[in-house]
Formats: sequence, structure tokens, C-alpha cells
Amino acid sequence: MKSSDLKICLFPMNIKWGDKQANLDCLKEAAARVHPETDLLILPETFSTGFPVGMDKEEVRPLAERNTGPTVDFLKELAAKHKFAIAGSFIADSGGSLYNRAFFIEPSGDETFEDKRHLFTMAGENKVFSRGYGRLKIRYRGWNLAMVICYDIRFPVWCRNVHNEYDALIAVANWPEVRVNAWEALLAARAIENEAYVCAVDCKGADPKGYDYNGSSAVYDFKGRDVSVRFEPDGLVYATLSRDRLDSFREKFPAWADADPFKLI
Repeated sequence: MKSSDLKICLFPMNIKWGDKQANLDCLKEAAARVHPETDLLILPETFSTGFPVGMDKEEVRPLAERNTGPTVDFLKELAAKHKFAIAGSFIADSGGSLYNRAFFIEPSGDETFEDKRHLFTMAGENKVFSRGYGRLKIRYRGWNLAMVICYDIRFPVWCRNVHNEYDALIAVANWPEVRVNAWEALLAARAIENEAYVCAVDCKGADPKGYDYNGSSAVYDFKGRDVSVRFEPDGLVYATLSRDRLDSFREKFPAWADADPFKLI
């Protein structure tokens, strides 16, 4: 039996840098407004704290939590209450090392985590976080999903969709407005070259260094077209991923079958 379509909601949060409770309260309010038919709500990178620009490791440590901490518990409660999965990233502490950790929380309470691979050296992320080595992959409601975090989207080999292993790529970010043209171009390119949907969420607000974020968020189809529907002033972005259209395009234009093999080291 064919899988059904997947209904996506993107939430380009106006993040309050360093104010975890304010961000969790903001998410709780927004979750109550999400359309009840939504299958998956996607949040920006480090949604609960903002990206730690210009901070050293010990300054960031108080913002970090374990996978069993209050932020993940809160996400589980929201997912169960509203019956949709929630994806994003948060600052995690594992054995004293800090990570920019992707999460995928299902309504059932099932959880999947992976850590950001490409650390943004320009902002000193490599001095705060340890890198990850696995790309988050999950099967949810009949769809194969993969997930990357912000700077990862610049690296096409890491995002490569080998033998159609994923149907949609989730990309979460704190990507400043000054470079937003690159963000949008890279997202469309990843969708085209991988013959998959790309569901991308950026944040809004201003960080402590004065960089502005305009919440550029969209769902791109397998041809690189923005298929999002935006609701203002609600601030939520919706899209429906079509299984039939994706399968039909891959059958008619099977570029995936001619892709070069590669091996990451």
C-alpha cells in the first residue's frame, strides 16, 4: 500500500537569545495554533537558546542539557498532546562534551538524535561543540527522512541522497540575513540534485553580536520550487509533501540511478 502525503509545518521562531523559558513558552503558544492535520512541526537550530555566537565553552555550558532533560521532556509532552512529531536542534551535554544536537520527537514518545557534523569555524562553533559523525535518519508515517543542521547544507556530499535513501531532507538553521541568498540557493540545489523535498527552517530575531535573522523558511520540491503556503501574521509556514508526485518524478527522471558512488571518511 502506498504511503500517504506528509503535512509539514515550519515555525521560524523569533528566538530570545539565552532565554530558554521564553523560547519554550513561545513554542507552546505556537504549537496550539498549528493546524490539527499537521504530521511534523519543524523548529530552527538551537531553538531554545539561540546559536551561541561569540561565547566560549564554559559560557555555553549552563545552556546545555542531556537528552533526558526538561527541554526534551517538554517536546515529548507537546508532541503527544498535539499528535505531531517535532524536529529541531538543541545544545546537548554528553559526558562533559557539548554538541549541537538534532532531535526528532514522535507523538509516541520515540526519539532520535544525531549531532551536527560541520561546525561553523567562522563563528568559533568548533571551539564550543564536538562534531558528530552520523546523519539523522528516520522513517515516519511511511516517509524516509534525513536531517542536517545549518552549515551542513553547504556540503553536498554529506547531504547526498544515495539510492533515494530519503524522501525529504530537513534543514534547521540560525542563518543570518546578510547571507540568506546563499541559504536559499543551497536549499534549492540540494532539492534538485537529490530529487527530494527539502524542508528548511531559519529563525527570526537578533543575536548578541548584532546579526539579524529574517526567518527565511520554505519547503522546496524535487524540482527546487518553493511549494510553501505562508500565513501572516500567524508566522507559520505549511506544505504538503506529495508521495505520488515524488515517485512519479523519480521514475520519469531517474538521475539518482546515475549518481557517482562515494565514501565519507
